[in-house]
Amino acid sequence: MSKTLIKNGFGVESLLFNGCACLYVLISYSLGLYGLFHENIGLNIFFTIVLAHGMIIAAYLVHECGHNLVFKKMRYNTYLGKCLIWICGASYGTYEDIRYKHFRHHIDNDDVVWFDYEEFFRKYPIVLKITQFLEWLYIPAHELIMHFIMAFTSFIIPERRNQRVRNIAVLILRGSLFIFLLSYYPRVAFFYILSYLIMMTVLRFMDSIQHDYSYNLTLFSKEKSLRRGDFDWEQEHTFSNPISTKIPALNWITLNFGFHNAHHADMTIPWYKLPQKHSQLFGDNSINYVPFFAQLKIFHKQRVNRIIDNHQEDSPMGYDYLIAARKANVSGGNAASFLTSF
Repeated sequence: MSKTLIKNGFGVESLLFNGCACLYVLISYSLGLYGLFHENIGLNIFFTIVLAHGMIIAAYLVHECGHNLVFKKMRYNTYLGKCLIWICGASYGTYEDIRYKHFRHHIDNDDVVWFDYEEFFRKYPIVLKITQFLEWLYIPAHELIMHFIMAFTSFIIPERRNQRVRNIAVLILRGSLFIFLLSYYPRVAFFYILSYLIMMTVLRFMDSIQHDYSYNLTLFSKEKSLRRGDFDWEQEHTFSNPISTKIPALNWITLNFGFHNAHHADMTIPWYKLPQKHSQLFGDNSINYVPFFAQLKIFHKQRVNRIIDNHQEDSPMGYDYLIAARKANVSGGNAASFLTSF
C-alpha cells in the first residue's frame, strides 16, 4: 500500500475506522430492528436507541461518501451512499441530489435551498401554530415537514418530476412495509417512528448552530454566490460544536461532525482526522467552539423561536455570533440537514 494512499486517508486507518463504522451500522440497524419485536418493553426502549444511533451513523457516513472519503474511487463511495440512504430514510430522492446540494453549500459558502419554509409558514399560519406547539413538546415537527417533502419530492418539486417512477416505487415499498408493521406489530411501528424522530433530532441539533447565515433560494438557479471561494468569510461564519473537547471518543457518537470548522477548512479530511485538524487551526486550548452545555441550552430555550425569523438584522454575526453562542444567546436554525436535498 503506497504512502500516498495512506496520506490521503485511504490506508489502514480508513479500513479500520470506516470499516468499523459500516459494521456498526449493519449490526446496530439489524439488532435494533430485531429488538423492537421483543416482548419486554424495557428492551424495546433500549433497542430503539440502538436503532436510532445506527441510523445516525448511517447518515454521517452518507456525508462521508458524498465527499468521497470512505473509498478512493468515487463509484464505490456512490454505491455505499446509495445503500445507506435507505437506512436513514432518505431514499425517496436520489443520492446524487443530496450530494449536489451539499457541495453547493461548500462551494457557494451558503445555505442553498429550494423550499422557502418561512414563506410557507406565513402562508399557512395554522400549520405554523401546530408546528410551534409540537416543537414546544420537543417533537421535531419542522423536520417532519421537510421529510414529508422529501418523501413526495417528485410531486412537490417541479425540477424533480423526472424522478416520479423511482419516487412512487420507493413510496410503495417503504409504505407497504410500514403499513404491515402498523397492522400486525403496532408497537414495533411506534418504536421505529421514535427511532426516526431521535435521528432527526440529533442531526438537527448538530446542524443548528454550525453557520450563522440564512438560506438562499438558489438551488436550481445559475446565480453565482457573492461569497463563493471566500475562505476567510467561510471560516468566520462557520462554528464548531463538538460534544466534548476533553473526552474525544464522545464525538464519535456523531462521527466528529461537531468539528465543523475543520471540515470546512479542508473537506477532503475524513471524519477520524477532524480533531487533529481542529487543533491545527485553533490550538488545543482555544475557545473557538461552542461548549456542549451551551448547545443544550440553545436547543432547549430556542426550540420554538428558531422555527421562523431566526435571522434578524440585529442578530450577531461572525465572531460576535461565536461569543453569543458560547453564552447560549443565539437562536440557532432548523431545516439544514444534508439529507434533505432541497
